[in-house]
Amino acid sequence: MIRNYLKIAIRQLRKQKLYAAIKIGGFALGIAACLLIALYIREETSYDKSYPDANRIYRVVGYFNDNGKVNKGTDWPAPMAKAIKADLPEVENAGRLMPNSLMGAGNNELKRADQAQNTFEDGFTFADQEMLNILKLPMVYGKREDALKDPLSMVISKSKADKYFLGQDPVGKIMYINNDKTRPFKIGGVMQDIPETSHLHKFNFLVTMAGQEFGTGEQNNWGNYNYPIYLSMRPGTKIAQFENKLTTDLVKNYFLPQLNKDGVKDAEKLAAKLSIHLQPVSDINLYSYDIDDNEIPHSDIRFIWLFGAIASFILVIACINFVNLSTAKSANRAKEVGLRKVVGSYRSHLINQFLTESIIYSVISFILGILVAWLLLPYFNTLASKTLIMPWHEWLFIPIILISAVIVGVIAGLYPAFYLSGFKPIQVLKSSISTGSKSPLLRNSLVVFQFTASIILIISTIVIYNETHLILNRKVGFDKDQVMILQGANTLGDDNVKILKTELSKIASVKSVSISDYLPVNGTKRNGNTFFNEGRTKIDAGVGGQFWQIDDTYLKTLGMKLVAGRNFSYATIATDERGLIINQTMAKKLNLKDPIGKRITNGGIFTVIGVVKDFNFESMRSDVQPLALHFGLSPSMVSVKISGSDVQNTIANISAVWRKYSPDQPIRYTFLDEQFAVMYADVQRTGHIFTSFAVLAIIIACLGLFALSAFMAEQRSKEIGIRKVLGATVSSITTLLSMDFVKLVLIAILIASPIAWYGMNKWLQDFAYKVPISWWIFVLSGLAAIVIALLTVSFQSIKAALMNPVKRLKSE
Repeated sequence: MIRNYLKIAIRQLRKQKLYAAIKIGGFALGIAACLLIALYIREETSYDKSYPDANRIYRVVGYFNDNGKVNKGTDWPAPMAKAIKADLPEVENAGRLMPNSLMGAGNNELKRADQAQNTFEDGFTFADQEMLNILKLPMVYGKREDALKDPLSMVISKSKADKYFLGQDPVGKIMYINNDKTRPFKIGGVMQDIPETSHLHKFNFLVTMAGQEFGTGEQNNWGNYNYPIYLSMRPGTKIAQFENKLTTDLVKNYFLPQLNKDGVKDAEKLAAKLSIHLQPVSDINLYSYDIDDNEIPHSDIRFIWLFGAIASFILVIACINFVNLSTAKSANRAKEVGLRKVVGSYRSHLINQFLTESIIYSVISFILGILVAWLLLPYFNTLASKTLIMPWHEWLFIPIILISAVIVGVIAGLYPAFYLSGFKPIQVLKSSISTGSKSPLLRNSLVVFQFTASIILIISTIVIYNETHLILNRKVGFDKDQVMILQGANTLGDDNVKILKTELSKIASVKSVSISDYLPVNGTKRNGNTFFNEGRTKIDAGVGGQFWQIDDTYLKTLGMKLVAGRNFSYATIATDERGLIINQTMAKKLNLKDPIGKRITNGGIFTVIGVVKDFNFESMRSDVQPLALHFGLSPSMVSVKISGSDVQNTIANISAVWRKYSPDQPIRYTFLDEQFAVMYADVQRTGHIFTSFAVLAIIIACLGLFALSAFMAEQRSKEIGIRKVLGATVSSITTLLSMDFVKLVLIAILIASPIAWYGMNKWLQDFAYKVPISWWIFVLSGLAAIVIALLTVSFQSIKAALMNPVKRLKSE
């Protein structure tokens, strides 16, 4: 029986080549898209599950309820980890990271003690010995239990050990960071590279925090927040109950006494706004989109749901093509069904026959879909900034694909199978059935669904493109063009950096030079402080803001504008060392209507000498934050404003000056506008992904529409012949055949528009500066869908209209 089912199915496939090709082609494209998205989702949901006892590892997250607005963060005071371990027996271990670039993490220049050449390296973080114990990172050399116990020790990854000590055991070897020979770091161990599916995967260098102090008394200070803290909990701990206990203990015994010590107004009310929670380590990658954890890269569960929805839409669109074409061709198979029932075939046999055909289509489509996905994977990796691979080596891959092919085949073929097998023989054999053209409700509904999904993707693509264009071209309050950033200049020493600045300024094509690590792009230093008007520390609530070190040419080099007061000057350096330039937002938050000459404090006392026009120094997902600029030397980065003419020659001249003062360190530079664009790479990627899947969804929908239009032209061929005999023109017949489909697209536009508006409105809420969702976007998307539909059906419509009516009517 099964053999018979297969023979008939293959015969039908050969008999209807156009429809078979469209069914299989649409299915294959849908399956390829689903497979690519499935690989993406699979990787994103596998993060941080490789640690032994991963289900008992948590990150400590603070929730601060500020009048209904909940701010979440992961930075805590230095002594908090030890306090948690000492006070709460449920905690097996507590450890800290310090990934903050302000303190020397992030990127540095590195070299072996026996070599002269510095090498730039990224991926530094300070870490407690306890972090190795919590994560149980596998070691290649050295003992994990004591690899970071000693001061001035560090653990490096295997890939970095191979780079610097190929074929050697590096434990005990000395390395220098940023050419600082007063602090020789001894390698305490070599760990296996942290997997890509870890939120800590970027870290290749773990520098011990034993003996480290980032400021006098900082390790015992409950007023500075700089450390993410991780806990390993004892088995059986009830986390919800423990969170309440943790909050009560820390607020009562540590935070509230510190607030009272600092003389903070309404300390108890302020402390009551804080609650402390534990985030499972496996949730960090996807559930941290609303948590401030600056130095830790992660994804967003909302994108996983979004891509999953897109994959489902595309697969459903492909299944709709199958259902539509199967039911549309029902009249062509009605006599087959009638004859087989007359000679004794049961309905169950017919259902099995049609399901077998569907499964064969599905299996062929899956094979082609896997091939298409494999061919498109490099493009998708570029699009999503991933390194996904096809899991050929995993034994479950083939069984899952086969099972999926059968399931999809059954689901797609279930309705057509029951529908076709339900024909009554007497009606069929009396030629009273032409259901393919007379019962179009379901078929039309499915076409509407297809185009609704496609139009939603078109509208979303346009909105995302407009938002990206706004961000990348908006005036941000500084000049990001033609600014060259020299990195790693701190290895020269303070005096040589100043000389370097002077020498670079002498180059004719160099307009200005500035020394500062604090730049208005990601990847540069940040330093959060709390500011008060002088004398009101114990009266007012503090204003949180950034505190940056800059020199006297910083504003000029970056094209920032003073709206009041003056810039820093070496001529008045004695007083300017205690001077401050604040931005307009800081002045507003401190209620300073005439800020010049006012004194403000963040622990030290400063006099405001200038007010700079607000500029965006963080992502435009948030408003401009308060900022204070003070005079000082922060020498890791040197910004060089150059003229636009003969850039290559200018770079060569700058490189020559660099080699003169840093012969053992290759020049390393970027351009400010490039770093600015990187801040919004995720937005651009989202736009490209939407565009790609919108095109794919439209192609699949149009394949079905093309086949349906061919079928409808065939079903109405005699009607068309009669109309032509009665004088109908080609254009009128083309319009007649096309308008049915245009009406369906118009209905799809009405359904898709509010859904797309709602979805994009929610997406834009993440941005402080957003484009309006204008009416023309919906009109343009609708017109695009109508034009695409008309182009798809017009070929068959015109072909039918041009056909000689004699050929269609001679049988009558």
